[in-house]
Amino acid sequence: MKYDILLIGGNGFVGRVLAAQLQAQDYSVLLPTSHLAAGRELRMLPKVHLEDADVHEFDELQALCGRIKPNGVVINLVGVLHDKPAMPYGKVFKAAHVDLPKNIITAMQMNGLKRYLHMSALGADSNGPSMYQRSKGDGEAAVRESGLDWTIFRPSVIFGAQDQFINLFAKLTKLFPAIPLANHQAKFQPVSVDDVATAFSMAIKMPQTIHQAYDLVGPTVYTMKEIVEFAARKARTSCAIIPVPAFVGHLQALAFEFLPVPTLMSRDNIASMQLPNVLPVDGSDALTEVFKISRRSLEGMQ
Repeated sequence: MKYDILLIGGNGFVGRVLAAQLQAQDYSVLLPTSHLAAGRELRMLPKVHLEDADVHEFDELQALCGRIKPNGVVINLVGVLHDKPAMPYGKVFKAAHVDLPKNIITAMQMNGLKRYLHMSALGADSNGPSMYQRSKGDGEAAVRESGLDWTIFRPSVIFGAQDQFINLFAKLTKLFPAIPLANHQAKFQPVSVDDVATAFSMAIKMPQTIHQAYDLVGPTVYTMKEIVEFAARKARTSCAIIPVPAFVGHLQALAFEFLPVPTLMSRDNIASMQLPNVLPVDGSDALTEVFKISRRSLEGMQ
């Protein structure tokens, strides 16, 4: 069977929402994953087919592209937030943000596919202050040079019912009476997962989005302190947020990197916060102006 869409990274937070939207629009979707057991809700979508596959293995990736219709679409949502420090970036970032897009491009070219939607990140820059931003920037450069009919999306922090950002801070405010917070003035413009997914699904039928890159942001700019305070209100806790100097944040991040639990904050995350994660002054509000979406606010989060 040939599918309309190959959804790479579709078993993640954004992917699950996008898969449901694509199903509702009657697309047939091939969704590779190495974590089949985690795709319970996706298996309830009759037009979404989960395939046990490792997209980092080129032969498997090439075979997956071979099962997409000639006028079909490949969507890449793969992204990781943490890596071990290295210059210009570590092997985890390189594999996910640089090598994988290059392999997708080659596999698409081998199978005659042209339309490619790519998830990048606000602040992606090959010369950026963090490994994450540099790897995302190099991934974008490969996409731009591919010769494909590409569209790049650069969201700010993405929020939603199952996010790992607001919900994580909400859990922490339940556990601790006070949270020391470095970089409390760092700025973000959180964007709804539903709005991000809608931009992807709409772009499929919008040829004017080919060879365009779009910054995706919500309607409001928040400081890190304001976001954690929002998380505390969401959790109905009275946790105190205590701003601390930057060097304390570095020590905290170093400790988090070596704890045997999922990393909450890394030194590379702190490096990313050197630049405001908001719509640039000369930027365009793509969700409103291009996709005509009435953007959801953080306060409306369920």
